[in-house]
Amino acid sequence: MKNIICDIDGVLLHNNKLIPGADKFIHRIQEQGNPLVILTNYPVQTGKDLQNRLGAAGINVPESVFYTSAMATADFLTHQEGNKAYVIGEGALVHELYNAGFTITDINPDFVIVGETRSYNWDMIHKAARFVAQGAQFIATNPDTHGPAFSPACGALCAPIERITGKKPFYVGKPSSWIIRSALNSINAHSENTVIIGDNMRTDILAGFQAGLETILVTSGVSQLDDIDKEPFRPNHIFPCAGDIDVV
Repeated sequence: MKNIICDIDGVLLHNNKLIPGADKFIHRIQEQGNPLVILTNYPVQTGKDLQNRLGAAGINVPESVFYTSAMATADFLTHQEGNKAYVIGEGALVHELYNAGFTITDINPDFVIVGETRSYNWDMIHKAARFVAQGAQFIATNPDTHGPAFSPACGALCAPIERITGKKPFYVGKPSSWIIRSALNSINAHSENTVIIGDNMRTDILAGFQAGLETILVTSGVSQLDDIDKEPFRPNHIFPCAGDIDVV
């Protein structure tokens, strides 16, 4: 029986609306007993928030199946030296860092951690750049530059800090294989028996490919059939939407 890592946006939901058939797919997976991780690069919502979001669309799953880039970032940092962090981000990211034993501070931090926040401002850029220039490790939850309707995302918030310091952050989220391995560790699973389902060749499918997973592309989101040949790697399977998947 295969472990399943499944993306949210473009696979299960469009904004907050159900992609037809996605509910039946997830409920079938649960009935079969496949170990499931619902994975997102979006660091702003907790597992409980995501459970409510999917529940409102008709997909009923336990809070424990969700894994976010905020959780993966906290996991990544526990493998590094230092425990003080300056954070640009919302409550869900701060919550995960507190749970992992980090002190959130703007006094001599070991890390500058960028997630996503609508309250981004000049003072945050100034502090973050100064700390990174002085040697703090620069970590970002995900490399996405924008969300729906061109709303600024983590990669865009990192850009001024990069330009000022000349240093690039380590991006924890997809397409980094780190978030995949972290998600697998959360369910004690191994890559060779895991499939990832995603809608984006450059994030979901690339992350799965780099982590050694079987990959399923659904064309209900970002990447379409004519996008596949633009990349030097291919998904193992292609389906119009999650409801059509018949290989797991």
